[in-house]
Amino acid sequence: MVFLLLFISIVPVVILGFFIYKKDTVKEPISLLISLFCSGLIASFIVMIVNILMLHFIPELYITDNYLLFGYVKLFVLTFLEVALVEEFSKWIMIRFIGYPHKDFDQLYDIIVYSVFVGLGFAAIENVFYVLEGGFSLGIYRAIFSVPGHVAFGVFMGYFLGLAKIWEKKDKRKFILYMFLSVLVPTVLHTIYNYFLMFDALWFLLIFIGFIIILYVTALREVDKVSQDKDSLI
Repeated sequence: MVFLLLFISIVPVVILGFFIYKKDTVKEPISLLISLFCSGLIASFIVMIVNILMLHFIPELYITDNYLLFGYVKLFVLTFLEVALVEEFSKWIMIRFIGYPHKDFDQLYDIIVYSVFVGLGFAAIENVFYVLEGGFSLGIYRAIFSVPGHVAFGVFMGYFLGLAKIWEKKDKRKFILYMFLSVLVPTVLHTIYNYFLMFDALWFLLIFIGFIIILYVTALREVDKVSQDKDSLI
């Protein structure tokens, strides 16, 4: 049973990683992709430590069952701060300091590959913990939603990091803007993902499904479009 749960946890990570890698017309070094994947594992442990510290020092952030008292807007803000921002910024740090300055980053799609592989590393360890505890049905759910979600967030993070690279030496204002968006956009998307899962109402579930469809379709189109661009950033 444990083997089956591990299999369900890892298979979607492998399939999506292979898909993103296969789309690259000029393949990135395997050693770099392994490093990025492992950095995603490290990012997940950083998030665990940060969450433990936040729970200890500001436990009120984790009171989410009284959302009517807090208000829907305030709950959205708390979800943004306590979950999405911590996770996406942890992944962003790894991409920014390992993938972004790498000598092989010379096409826009490269940084999308880097971002996705960090996200897959993060998703892999997260998946193993959750699925071993939650069982087969949770593994199926996470294979459909959670792992592809991390991939989609990585696509948008990488895209804006790529734009930042384009403008880095041309326009500092645009460089800073795109760097900012490379954190903000995936964080907002991650927040929306988590937020609508907090409620039992049917219409929240319908909004979540609609959001997921739009997210996946948009990310897939971006991958198809950018992966065909062979122009060098340098």
